[in-house]
Amino acid sequence: MTVKRGAGDVRDQASRCMDCGTPFCHWGCPLGNYIPEWNDLVYNRQWERAFALLDASNNLPEVTGRICPVICEFACVLGINDDPVTIRDNELAVAEYAFSHGLVRPKPPKKRSGKKVAVVGSGPAGLVCAAQLNQAGHTVTVFEKDDKPGGIMRYGIPDFKLEKGLLDRRIDIWQQEGISFQTGVNIGVDRPVEQLQKEFDAVVLAGGSRVPRDLKVPGRELTGIHFAMDYLVDANKQTGKLTAKGKKVVVIGGGDTGADCVHTAQRQGAASIKQIEILPKPPAQRPPEQPWPRYFKALTGCEDGIEREWSVLTKEFTGCETSTSSVESLRVAGLKCVKVDAALKEMPGTEFEIDADLVLLALGFLRPEPIKGLEIELDQRGNFKTDENYMTSAKGIFAAGDMRRGQSLVVWAIYEGRQAAEAVDRFLKEKR
Repeated sequence: MTVKRGAGDVRDQASRCMDCGTPFCHWGCPLGNYIPEWNDLVYNRQWERAFALLDASNNLPEVTGRICPVICEFACVLGINDDPVTIRDNELAVAEYAFSHGLVRPKPPKKRSGKKVAVVGSGPAGLVCAAQLNQAGHTVTVFEKDDKPGGIMRYGIPDFKLEKGLLDRRIDIWQQEGISFQTGVNIGVDRPVEQLQKEFDAVVLAGGSRVPRDLKVPGRELTGIHFAMDYLVDANKQTGKLTAKGKKVVVIGGGDTGADCVHTAQRQGAASIKQIEILPKPPAQRPPEQPWPRYFKALTGCEDGIEREWSVLTKEFTGCETSTSSVESLRVAGLKCVKVDAALKEMPGTEFEIDADLVLLALGFLRPEPIKGLEIELDQRGNFKTDENYMTSAKGIFAAGDMRRGQSLVVWAIYEGRQAAEAVDRFLKEKR
């Protein structure tokens, strides 16, 4: 959860941002944020100008300021011999200053182009692409299969990291600028792709990479084993179907999604929580043989009462019968595991077991979900293949974000949305 700091603390951090000959924070962030420049403006109390610079490269600073995994900070030159500048916290401070002082307000385009664009998916890539195209004067409609826009930001990220009112605040502004949102519409099921092609001058596919990576080991069919995103969506919708209350929870996977599961289970009152990761524990600091710039990421969300183990391979899920003798009644009771070396080879004699009655698989995602009725070329990983202009093998249909590049970070999704919008704008200007 983001720690709120006063303006004095933010200015103190901004004062630590150096006049680097080569600011590698730029290298770390795909958005090309003007980090040293707006930090200098913050230090000099020029908050409005600082926001103008931030807004020039980032459509969702209030989101990245809360959930971005700070690749800019890992690339900070000051981190060679000191703690890096708290860039993300400063970004959030600038964004919230802008909202509280009325700097973020609807700015509808003065002129419309007469062209219409459909954006499929309302995650960060889709929303940002829609915002950019709308500012270019095109009429944009965003289609979302869930009941509210936001994608994984709304239903895949817990409230304690990203309050949903923050999404509504920004989406309301975009609606006032002229963007239309149609929710509860699953393109390919509720509405054919061919219909979009007839009604719109261009279509942008930004549905994300939503097919989860499974763990196909003996016992996977036992009840009580769920994909992490199913658990987080249930928690966000507060249905209570997958609650961790009173359960022995094991989270398999050490990324941000795994950490979100850990925090959510803790808040739901889990009896115990254990998180395991197949990779070795990363260094706490940059190693002397490769001091910078390099991205080191430890598991996030470490709190009291949470056990964590590294270099662990899950070999099998074990089960137990419930009140009936049917196959469906067999529930997960534990995991059989073994330690692995740096090459992920099993280490003899290190076998052990873990008790569990709720297992959450946070192993990442494989590829985007297929869209019924859409026949386009895919790349070797199953993502929607595009040319250098973000266009798929179907003319007038573009792809952006995780759907195009594979599972990635929120800043990459924003970058993709902006780049795709630029490509679509060029296409529409050339279209007769």
